[in-house]
Amino acid sequence: MADTGDGPHSGEDLADAKSIPRGSKGKNLSASKSMDSGIVPDHSYRMDYPEMGECVIINNKNFHRKTGMLARSGTDADAASVREVFMKLGYKIKINNDLSCVDIFELLKRVSEEDHSNRSSFVCVLLSHGDEGVIYGTDGPLELKALTSLFRGDKCRSLAGKPKLFFIQACRGTELDSGIETDSGSEETMCQKIPVEADFLYAYSTAPGYYSWRNAAEGSWFIQSLCKMLREYARKLELMQILTRVNRKVAEYESFSTRQDFNAKKQIPCIVSMLTKEFYFPS
Repeated sequence: MADTGDGPHSGEDLADAKSIPRGSKGKNLSASKSMDSGIVPDHSYRMDYPEMGECVIINNKNFHRKTGMLARSGTDADAASVREVFMKLGYKIKINNDLSCVDIFELLKRVSEEDHSNRSSFVCVLLSHGDEGVIYGTDGPLELKALTSLFRGDKCRSLAGKPKLFFIQACRGTELDSGIETDSGSEETMCQKIPVEADFLYAYSTAPGYYSWRNAAEGSWFIQSLCKMLREYARKLELMQILTRVNRKVAEYESFSTRQDFNAKKQIPCIVSMLTKEFYFPS
């Protein structure tokens, strides 16, 4: 049968979607030519702005009784470690304790509306209960996407093209990792168009669907490992290298619990990166 001309033309890019809504604004989902966008090929983010940026810490320890969630003992140790490390890295710290869903959203909305023109980056650390795709306010669940999307390039223009780092200490489900024994072997000068979801990094404390472990006295495996690796390597290694070492450190932990089904369990963090350049903390 002859081509009627209604199908995709040779050389066009198509979206892998069941259907594409007509008139989708700003999403460019319809077929478009692949071409060099004109992005200057610098391999690392510019970190010489007058300020490093803000580090917003949301530390939820106590929850409303109606949620049925227990207090998160050990989280204050995490918050203190994060504050110390990121302050030494030059960030302006904002710690916020026991925020409701509305409080969390309104706080991050205000931050996203600030002028970040003189800042190199943005950091947000979320310490709370969670589930897949959600973080808990003191009164219930809140979609992570609703929070992170506030900082998209089309919504927070002064952070467009700059790294936005989210560190999330929370459960992502109820699966338990029992582990397995293994054999050990030996600023730009030209106008650019960038994806609105670019330049985000999400460092989750655990893989999708799994529990995230926290020591009641010392804090969580993930945050304590993150802070330890940042203390040792922030001035020496690129961020993804540091986070790989965080993964390794967390993988060495094993849970100890009087509940047999919670004893001797493992954990592995999950790093999701949409960064477009290498990230080096300034020395």
